[in-house]
Amino acid sequence: MCGIFAYLSYFVEKDRRYVTDTLLKGLSRLEYRGYDSAGIAIDGDGETETVIIKEVGKVSALRAKVDGSELSWDKKYSVQTSISHTRWATHGQPSPINAHPHRSDDVNEFTIVHNGIITNYKELRTLLTNKGYSFESETDTEIVAKLLKYVFDSQRGQHISFPDLAKAVIKELEGAFAFLFKSVHFPGEVVAARRGSPLLIGIKAVDNQTADFVNVEEIVNAVAASSINEDKNPAYAKRAQSRSFARPDGSSQPLEYFLASDPSAIIEHTQRVLYLEDDDMAHITNKGDLHIYRLRRDDGLSSIRSIKTLEMELAAIMKGNFPHFMLKEIYEQPESVVNTIRGRVDFNKHTVVLGGLRNYLASIRRCRRIVFTACGTSFNSCLATRAIFEELTEIPVSVELSSEFLDRKSPIFRDDVCVFVSQSGETADTILALRYCLERGALCVGITNTVGSSISRETHCGVHINAGPEIGVASTKAYTSQYLALVMMALQLGEDRISMTERRREIINGLRELPNLVKEVLALDSSIKDLSQTLYQQKSMLVLSRGFQSATCLEGALKIKELSYIHCEGIMAGELKHGPLALIDEHIPIVIIMTMDAYYPKVQSALQQVRARKGDPIVICNTDDTNIDDAVVKTIRIPHTVDCLQGILSIIPLQLLSYHMATLNGVDVDFPRNLAKSVTVE
Repeated sequence: MCGIFAYLSYFVEKDRRYVTDTLLKGLSRLEYRGYDSAGIAIDGDGETETVIIKEVGKVSALRAKVDGSELSWDKKYSVQTSISHTRWATHGQPSPINAHPHRSDDVNEFTIVHNGIITNYKELRTLLTNKGYSFESETDTEIVAKLLKYVFDSQRGQHISFPDLAKAVIKELEGAFAFLFKSVHFPGEVVAARRGSPLLIGIKAVDNQTADFVNVEEIVNAVAASSINEDKNPAYAKRAQSRSFARPDGSSQPLEYFLASDPSAIIEHTQRVLYLEDDDMAHITNKGDLHIYRLRRDDGLSSIRSIKTLEMELAAIMKGNFPHFMLKEIYEQPESVVNTIRGRVDFNKHTVVLGGLRNYLASIRRCRRIVFTACGTSFNSCLATRAIFEELTEIPVSVELSSEFLDRKSPIFRDDVCVFVSQSGETADTILALRYCLERGALCVGITNTVGSSISRETHCGVHINAGPEIGVASTKAYTSQYLALVMMALQLGEDRISMTERRREIINGLRELPNLVKEVLALDSSIKDLSQTLYQQKSMLVLSRGFQSATCLEGALKIKELSYIHCEGIMAGELKHGPLALIDEHIPIVIIMTMDAYYPKVQSALQQVRARKGDPIVICNTDDTNIDDAVVKTIRIPHTVDCLQGILSIIPLQLLSYHMATLNGVDVDFPRNLAKSVTVE
């Protein structure tokens, strides 16, 4: 939720049109994160006022407002630092005033963008109001811009560096954030800081970089910092040179920086990126030097930040010939399934090797219990694989919603293994649950789709699901890849149990056939689209099943809710007689997942109960099921596979159904209302 993008250029001549186009294109790459307004702030070459343009609605509306402005587009910059933002409203309704960037005063002395929430903003707002400051917005972010000005003015003309000023302000803030600060008092400089919200820096240098890391430097207390004089402090002056980007003779070189909350906004400009850790603060000077500081001391983190190469292709974040990212990602599932399995399963020896867990297998097998913690779709993938985990490992497994887990302060012990599942690796509730478990000494495992994410860095070990970038807000291919990664984890953990050898062999053989079976399900798209014509105007739906398909009910219902805005409830068929049966009549649409496994007779009983009450269900069943008469019951027939993998196939018709129902309802499928792709606040 929310998106940050900044474009900084040093000793590279760029005109104002190029700068604004770069900002707007960067924001368009972040649209999938969810937002309701957007804005940009541009200046350069020591301009005394920053130009801020903001608008409610899509980035296209902001582009129209920018194009309609009276800016001089031919103006060229040698050095410029421009920032932009897409806002997802938390404090204050969507409006141009509440949109970012926010400013400190009428002349824009300080300009900032912010992802996250400042929890003590009311107290700070009261303080600043008492000091004579007035506010134009309802946001928590504006108080940070005012606080920057207040601290700067309180220096009474004494020298204070931009990093020192930023640190003094951040010390007063509580909550989660990713910030970019710029100021007319520090032309050509930008300070970035993060705590609980992702932020990375893309680096594009004319010359080859001479190092692949940046040192983390010390920063003294902000109040005392005003006495620092670089000319009188040779040690400080020596460290001020960025050894990564200077030429061999020490001179500055042409540089471009791209700061963003997501690598998808950076990949078309550069593949060289540096991920900021929690409580990192980056300072880019007016000469283009990059410095990294810590907001907290003695926290045990590495004293360097590596510059990594993004393993992402621009084509992966483009829609291609598909009308929506979601449909593209549904159709990418044969490929994403292969990518999740590739190099990890030996089909000849019937073995599974997840390299990220190799050094921790013995510890996991000795644990007292495994606790899965996740939110939304990731939670459903944990539910879907809990049964096979317990069957193959004989270790008790519990599945927790991250927010509920934190609210209860559930007991966690050193002999527990806690598994944290998140597509983005930046889900706020899941990260807080992770830190809670780390404090209590549990072994923590991460399952994510994003290399360099907070969960992947903070866990002891983990598995990257390799699904590729997922742009659509509604998760599709990430769900099936998470499902697969967890099944493979269970297979690897259970390989020491001789009694499970045949069961493991059966599942691994099922993995071999899975990509082709997914293609067979996708071939049903046209018939599912026809079926959606009869459902899209409904106000409520039910999805029923049990056993291995219980999680499929919940995930399918979630997709229908978040995309088509139709109330839909996933119900365990065993609970039908304990209340939900009262909802059944000839009017409510019902989907029953009835695949051929050990629970088939029980789901068949539920089908009979529904039909006895004049229900007209749609049954998702296997192609080789001869017990269902297609002339009597509407069916969606999918291939038969191993019971614990069947959920990967049975969710795809529900993904397609929710997609087509949404498009028929005129919904923006990739950007459902009120939702965000990466939920980085509690």
